[in-house]
Amino acid sequence: QVRLVESGGGLVQPGGSLRLSCAASGSIDSIYDMSWYRQAPGQQRELVADISSSGNSNYGDSVKGRFTISRDNAKKTMYLQMNTLKPEDTAVYYCYADIYGLGRFTTYWGQGTQVTVSS
Repeated sequence: QVRLVESGGGLVQPGGSLRLSCAASGSIDSIYDMSWYRQAPGQQRELVADISSSGNSNYGDSVKGRFTISRDNAKKTMYLQMNTLKPEDTAVYYCYADIYGLGRFTTYWGQGTQVTVSS
């Protein structure tokens, strides 16, 4: 059984910062690509950023220059540092990972953490 658990969401004023974490646990041999997605009410889920096991990263256009994705492979944890937050960043943020364990590759989603940017 593999779990992805996000944390760090909350309410923040415009211009503020938050740091999200996504911790993986369970029967894991290797974690490959990891990603952050977000979904605002009434909108489709969108890719925020992704990071390979070697640390190569990509960002959605709306967050470039404001968000930074990182990971600690030893801790099986991914992070998203979000700076200069805007009201349009309000969404549920989900982590996603490609994981090899128990002899097979499987993709997993976390349960999501709410980020609300409002004054």
